Amino acid sequence: MARRFTLQEAEKLLPEIEKDLREAISLKSEFEAAERELQSIGQRVMMLGGVLINREEVHGHRERRDSSAAGLKAAIERIQASGCIIKDLDIGLVDFTTLFRGEEVYLCWKLGEQGIRFWHGTQEGFAGRRPIDEEFRALHRGDAAN
Repeated sequence: MARRFTLQEAEKLLPEIEKDLREAISLKSEFEAAERELQSIGQRVMMLGGVLINREEVHGHRERRDSSAAGLKAAIERIQASGCIIKDLDIGLVDFTTLFRGEEVYLCWKLGEQGIRFWHGTQEGFAGRRPIDEEFRALHRGDAAN
């Protein structure tokens, strides 16, 4: 079962989540760039029939790709270990499970937003985000008693 957060608990985690999320996005971009370079070299080899390649260059791209992949995996694991859910790494969308009126819903935060200001049902997604109002603040619950 996923951890359930209060709004206060989730917001307390945001600085660390934001740091790890920015790192993951950067590493994903680095991984993709290195992978594109390797694919480009592979295409040149195929088109030119075994053209000589710069082995050091290929090795450097592979190391960069593999290092980025390992760092990305570690950053994602740190975020997930906190109990929140990465919904979209490309835009930095993260959900925190909570209870509202006895139903599991998500506190929804997107990279760049100043705090958690929205929530949505588990089936609604980002498009169904609703502003957190006083009723939500009063009636939502995390795992621990408020």
